[in-house]
Amino acid sequence: MPERYDAIVIGAGPAGYVAAIRAAQLGLKTACIEQWRDGGALRLGGTCLNVGCIPSKALLDSSWKYHEAAGGALARHGIGIGKAALDVPAMMARKDAIVSQLTGGIAGLFKSNGVAALPGAGRVLAGRKVEYRDADGKSMALEAGGVIIAAGSLPAELPPAPVDGKTIVDSAGALAFAEAPARLGIIGAGVIGLELGSVWRRCGSEVVLLEALDDFLPMMDADIAKHAERIFRKQGLDIRLGAKVTGAKVKGGKAEVSYSVKSGAEEKAVFDKLIVCVGRRPRTENLLAADCGVKLDGRGFIEVDDYCETAVPGVYAVGDCVRGPMLAHKGSEEGAMAAERLAGKKAHMNYGVIPNVIYTHPEVAAVGKHERELKAAGADIKTGAFPFAASGRALAAGESDGMVKLIADAATDRLLGCHIIGPSAADLAQQAVIAMEFGASAEDLG
Repeated sequence: MPERYDAIVIGAGPAGYVAAIRAAQLGLKTACIEQWRDGGALRLGGTCLNVGCIPSKALLDSSWKYHEAAGGALARHGIGIGKAALDVPAMMARKDAIVSQLTGGIAGLFKSNGVAALPGAGRVLAGRKVEYRDADGKSMALEAGGVIIAAGSLPAELPPAPVDGKTIVDSAGALAFAEAPARLGIIGAGVIGLELGSVWRRCGSEVVLLEALDDFLPMMDADIAKHAERIFRKQGLDIRLGAKVTGAKVKGGKAEVSYSVKSGAEEKAVFDKLIVCVGRRPRTENLLAADCGVKLDGRGFIEVDDYCETAVPGVYAVGDCVRGPMLAHKGSEEGAMAAERLAGKKAHMNYGVIPNVIYTHPEVAAVGKHERELKAAGADIKTGAFPFAASGRALAAGESDGMVKLIADAATDRLLGCHIIGPSAADLAQQAVIAMEFGASAEDLG
């Protein structure tokens, strides 16, 4: 193993593996350090591919197909299939196979592009050096022309509800249940909570979401959030807003939860399983030597400029460990940008067109700013909305719940935001992403 590389990437999640592959494609001798192991073998792909985006989407799709078969949706199309049966182990096996295929694909891409995959942990030292500790604990210092930190994130902990990995689990544990729990509690009604809640509700669980905030999906446009709340409640999700968890313990194999409500009263609930999904935090502990020059902010994120460069020239940080939304596609775009800048290119990215999707059914998707943000900034805007109930295509598919909302500048007609809840919202939002990237007007999109 050479002791010097043109580029060293720490982390092989979406931000890291894209950065490593792009750097190698640009002619840089590149190594990517990753500590994730499964049964002793190196596992590439980070949280997204292993215990995040990919496995959750696999379970969302499988559970929706079961829901359609068991809930009578197919019967409305004149399709009778008898009584549907749910095989959770088979559903999990399908999910695991997809994960293995994709993580193995990254290993193949590393090999074909000449990226050295180094199993172990990396730590940034002064002078653009990286301390590499291999899987056996052996440590050595590697020199680098440039460093890209893509260390990712971890589930945020909630002290009143400690995870035991069996009855009280985090988001990763919720992707590996052996059966659908009869009664499932979820702390947090954000993106992860809604997606996991949707999976297990479709599989037959009674699902209760305890959300500390008084508003539902405050990061989304208010009209879309209101529409989404109505739809999800209709689907059977018991969403309790203003419910602040004060304690959780395992007793008799069940999770006993205490929480306060808006009135100040204390409520209690008992669940067969409890999922804690109150956000994520950057994985930056033991990542930076004290004298390396790279700085952290008060929340543990690595401080970077608009191009993801840290206070140390030639050292970049991308993905979940820096500011901005924790989204795989945002991190991968940053990873590519950092690699290109290390190779001397003047790369940049447009943070104003990063889409955000909640893969419930119907999907919720957004790009650009929502109405509250724009009005708070004093912008003069115009809005337009259209319900899927008025779309012949949506009615023909039996998918008429939801709406599309567009926001444009009142004077220039330039598109400022697109917000959707409805069928194929993620696919439809891509049209708005392209339009906004090219500065299109609402009329252009129309």
